[in-house]
Amino acid sequence: MNIILLILIIIILIIIALKTLQILRPYEKGVVERLGKYNRTVESGLNIIIPFIETLRKVDLREQVVDVPPQEVITKDNTVVIVDCVIFYEVIDAFNAVYNVVNFYQAITKLAQTNLRNIIGDLELDQTLTSREMINAELREVLDVATDKWGTKVVRVEIQRIEPPKDIVEAMSKQMKAERFKRATILESEGYKESKIKKAEGDKQSTILAAEAEAEAIKQVANADKYKEIAVAEGKAKATEITYNAIHTGNPTNDLIAIKYLEALEKVADGNATKIFLPTEVSGILGSVGGIAELFKEDSKGVRILEGSSKEMQIDESNEKTE
Repeated sequence: MNIILLILIIIILIIIALKTLQILRPYEKGVVERLGKYNRTVESGLNIIIPFIETLRKVDLREQVVDVPPQEVITKDNTVVIVDCVIFYEVIDAFNAVYNVVNFYQAITKLAQTNLRNIIGDLELDQTLTSREMINAELREVLDVATDKWGTKVVRVEIQRIEPPKDIVEAMSKQMKAERFKRATILESEGYKESKIKKAEGDKQSTILAAEAEAEAIKQVANADKYKEIAVAEGKAKATEITYNAIHTGNPTNDLIAIKYLEALEKVADGNATKIFLPTEVSGILGSVGGIAELFKEDSKGVRILEGSSKEMQIDESNEKTE
């Protein structure tokens, strides 16, 4: 009996010790009630609680998530969509989290569903599908204000799914395909138009460059011909001037002049013509040279013929009569 009693006493002491010494983790806080009334809030670590008089309620301070079940919501243009979301929150006040709300999970779920109806009810279907960030931000703000008295803070809200009816989805798919086909056709036509414009501009530029090159070539050839003619004319003028100066400087005699005339007549006679008409002044110069004038004789018609040549050279005296 004594051993059993001792064992019972030891067990009771262990239970009392466990009730007295309470350990809280770093992410926990505790609310202590004494005889059913709030007494204090304890931090993490080792805490002493009076057994059977005080009770400890632990509160988790870590960020937690609430999965809001899917629900049907009517948009502004009377389209029924199925929407669900998730809510991330954390407790910042253990006292309010314990005493100001009975079932936080159920309370925030219903609050999120109600506010989702209000927010999406003000949007049309297209806006609903393209405005998730706006819906998330607005819903988070509303829930954060509403849950402030519950000692919690809504960190963020994420819309998981917005699902329109099947017929709406099929119509949107057809519309999207038509829009993409239209866009592809427009891009193709714009590309074809752009290529034609570029090709025309290229041909135009090529023609302009070719014309400019041809004009420049003609200009260069004209300049070359002009330079050539100027050079030749200047050369002839220089040669004439040198010849004239040489003749006057040398003071040639009539015999030398007659010989030069004969050399010139030889070059003139060296051609395909059968007759050559010379003015009478030439025959007068030839007659002034002794011995040379005897080579000429006058026929009955008044025309002098040069002997010793295979070709006839006639001197037309009509020039003297007209002069």
